[in-house]
Amino acid sequence: MKIKIPQLLWYDNSEMELDFPPPWSVFFCPMKGGERKKLTHKEMEKAFQKPIGSKPIQELAKGKKEVAILFDDMARPTPVYEILPFVLRELEKAGISDQQIRLIAALGAHGANTAIHFRKKLGQEALDRFPVYNHHPFNYCTYLGKTSRGTPVSINREVMACDLKVGIGCIVPHSFSGFGGGGKMILPGVAHIDSIAYNHGTLVKEHPDCVGVGKIEGNIPRLDIEEATRMAGLDVKIDAIVNLRGEITSLFVGDPILEHQEGMKLAKEVYATTPAKNMDIVIVNSYSKPNECAIAPFIGIPSLKESGGDLVIIANEPAGQVVHYLFGEFGRCGEGGLQLPQPLLTKVKRFIILSPFKDHAGACFFGKIPSILWVKTWEEVLTLLKAKWDDKANVAIYPDGTIQYFNR
Repeated sequence: MKIKIPQLLWYDNSEMELDFPPPWSVFFCPMKGGERKKLTHKEMEKAFQKPIGSKPIQELAKGKKEVAILFDDMARPTPVYEILPFVLRELEKAGISDQQIRLIAALGAHGANTAIHFRKKLGQEALDRFPVYNHHPFNYCTYLGKTSRGTPVSINREVMACDLKVGIGCIVPHSFSGFGGGGKMILPGVAHIDSIAYNHGTLVKEHPDCVGVGKIEGNIPRLDIEEATRMAGLDVKIDAIVNLRGEITSLFVGDPILEHQEGMKLAKEVYATTPAKNMDIVIVNSYSKPNECAIAPFIGIPSLKESGGDLVIIANEPAGQVVHYLFGEFGRCGEGGLQLPQPLLTKVKRFIILSPFKDHAGACFFGKIPSILWVKTWEEVLTLLKAKWDDKANVAIYPDGTIQYFNR
């Protein structure tokens, strides 16, 4: 039996073929909206003509002097290059010149992007026309005060110097805020490290029961993010929902809070996945966020049988795991100030990572795993699996465990 899964989103956006011995029982477990159709140009244009809870960008931009366009980084699958032309057209209609516009990568606490990354995200024309900056989470921020929950809100100074702020991103499941998108473009996107640490650390620790993948109602860190977004004055947010090929299937434009609320309603359905149970082997592909593949075990482990089995994580990302100043490891003498949630490994007999690019430092995101088996090809994985399971195994495959989730 052969199964194709997506890979290399930011490279050739191709497929990897996984083959299995004929006697094995293989269960393919995609998200419900994995095959939704890509939006046409006219359908995308319609979203800009009828924004949710706000005036069109063209009207908001009239008379403005400086414009900041914020966009998410390589840890998110948003094809910003497809959305940006619509924003620029709206600004042009309002009489905004190229000299009034700058683009800022809303990195949060992630490492800086290079021009290569910017070309992948924005397209070459954007770099030819506009200055493109990385957010600096340790400096160059303006203090705006505290939220009602105590988060000190300091936002990128360049962003705050602009009188029109537009964000471009996507809505996908998130382990803290339920779903990404919306105001996360501001916090953590262009916030100071202290602001991010309080929201992602202090508030999560104080309210552990309200956070989690797909959790929206009563999510304190999410509500805190929305408050900070209002404080920073983000005018418009554009959020995409994507399919299993990274294509835009829905687009929400408008007020950063209201458009996000509408988008999350659909996202809950699109990314929802029916879990497999009692599996000998679980294979989780990291496609949309291959540089954050530490997310993948959380959807794979629950599907293993109680007596335990093999977990295979496919992490095909030439650039390696994202640099994260809050959660990362920076040598044997130092690491980020916060710890990521750790997967329960009691049911994992063997933890196998398939990656052509071995990443010793990036493995820190998986937590304190006693032993990782690194392999570079599917053939090596299959050899390991066949040696243990011979001619009988139940296998589950999650084609993109970085954006799939089990609906609550």
